[in-house]
Amino acid sequence: MSKNILTTSNGNPVENDQTSQTAGPTGPVLIQDFHLIDKLAHFDRERIPERVVHAKGAGAHGYFEVTHDISKLTKAKFLNGIGKKTPIFTRFSTVGGAQGSADTARDPRGFAVKFYTEEGNWDMVGNNTPVFFIRDPSKFPDFIHTQKKNPRTNLPDADMFWDFLSLVPESIHQVSILFSNRGTPDGFRHMHGFSSHTLKLVDDKGQFKYVKWHFKTDQGVKNLSASEAARISGIDPDYSTRDLFNAIERGEHPSWSVYIQIMEPNDAKSYRFDPFDITKVWPHSDYPLVPVGKMVLNRNPENYFAETEQAAFSPSHMVPGIDVSPDRMLQGRLFSYPDTHRHRLGPNYTQIPINQPVSRVANYQRDGFMTVNGNGGSNLNYGPNSFDGPYQNDIVGSTYTAEEISGFTGRFTYELKDVDFVQAGDLYRVMSPEERTDLVNNIAGHLKNAKKHIRDRQIAHFKRADREYGSRIESAILGLTAKA
Repeated sequence: MSKNILTTSNGNPVENDQTSQTAGPTGPVLIQDFHLIDKLAHFDRERIPERVVHAKGAGAHGYFEVTHDISKLTKAKFLNGIGKKTPIFTRFSTVGGAQGSADTARDPRGFAVKFYTEEGNWDMVGNNTPVFFIRDPSKFPDFIHTQKKNPRTNLPDADMFWDFLSLVPESIHQVSILFSNRGTPDGFRHMHGFSSHTLKLVDDKGQFKYVKWHFKTDQGVKNLSASEAARISGIDPDYSTRDLFNAIERGEHPSWSVYIQIMEPNDAKSYRFDPFDITKVWPHSDYPLVPVGKMVLNRNPENYFAETEQAAFSPSHMVPGIDVSPDRMLQGRLFSYPDTHRHRLGPNYTQIPINQPVSRVANYQRDGFMTVNGNGGSNLNYGPNSFDGPYQNDIVGSTYTAEEISGFTGRFTYELKDVDFVQAGDLYRVMSPEERTDLVNNIAGHLKNAKKHIRDRQIAHFKRADREYGSRIESAILGLTAKA
C-alpha cells in the first residue's frame, strides 16, 4: 500500500474522506460509519479543557415568551399557549478563536439557547449566519483545523485557510457572509441568530413539518468595518462580552423576535435544491417567516465559570414535538456535541446546575466524573426491574417521529453543481455598492496572503457566483500585490 493512502486510526485505507455513509442520497447519517465516528471522536478530544470550537463566549439568563399560537404544528408544551414563558440561558461565542482571542475577530458567532421546559431541555444550537461552510460532518475536523493555526509555526496560515475553502467550493456562500461586514458584528446584541439546520415540528398525531428557526434582534443589526474591528481588538478584546454584561446590568435587556420558516414534507422531496443542505437558505419568497415568540435576556450569570463556561449545548437535546431532519451536518453534531461535553465536563455534565433540566430526571445512569446529585441513592441501577424503578412509557412516537427512509446505504457524494454558487451570487447582487466594496476589499486583503495557485482557484469560484464579484477581487489583489 502506498504510504500516502489515508487510513483510519487502526490502519484501514479510507476510500472516501469527504462523504459520510447515509441511508440513501438524502437520508440520515449511519452510525456504522466508523471512519466518521473515528474522525469526529478524535477531533472532539483535541483540546483540554477549553472547547475545541466556540471557546470564548458570553452568556445570560432570560426567558422565551410565546406571542403567536403554533400549537397546531407541535405538541411541544412550551410552545402551546400565547403568553407562556420558559426560562432560558443563552451563550454567544466566536467560533475559531481561543479563550483569549478578540471578540471582534472576523468569525461566525455561535448563538445557542437552552430552553428549560417542563418536558426537559431543548437546545437551539445555531449561529449568527443562516448557512455554514460545509454540508458533510466528515469535513468538519479538517475545516476547523484550517481556521486555527499552522501546526508547525503556531501562526494563522492563509494558505491553509484558502486551500481548504477553494477545494470545497460549497463554502462560498458562507465565505461571502463572513467577509461582508456581517462577519464582524457590533457586539452580540446587534446580530441575528439562526438554527441554520432544518428541524421538525411534530403535532400530537405524529404529523410533522420541516422548519428553520430565526431570531431577529430587536436592537437592530449593527456591524463593524474591518478597520474599526481591528482598532477595537487592540483596545478592548472583550468588547462584545463587556457590552452584553453592561447592558443587562443597566436594565437595557436585549431581545430577539423569534420566527420559523415552514416546509411541507412533500416539498422537500421535489424542491429545486436539497433543503437539508446547510450551505443553502430557504428563500423567504417561498417560505415566509412565521412569528412565534420573543426572547429576552434580563439577568447576568453570578459566576462565569459555573454558568457560561460549563454550559453544555447539544442539538441532540430535544423535547417531544421537536425532532431532527436528515441534514448531514446536524446528524454529525447529534453525536459530536454530547461526546465533546463528556470529554470536557465528564459523563454527568447534565448534572451541573446550569445544564440541569427543571423537569424530573429518572434513569439508571450511575457513577463517573461529576456525579453530584446523590448518584441515585439506594435505588436500583438497572432496568427493567420488579421494584417500581423508572419504566418506558410505551407510547409509540411520543418522543421521535417515524419517517420513511429508502435506498441503498453508501457514501453519496454531492456532485458539484452551479446551485452551490447561486445564493452567493444573489447575496452579492443585493448588497449596496458600499457593502460590495467592503466585501471585495475584505476578501482581497486576506486572500492576497495565499499562494497564487490557491488564489486563482478561489477567484474562479467567486467568478462562478458572479463575474463582477470575482473580477473585482482579482483586480484588488493585483493592486495589493503590486504595491508590495
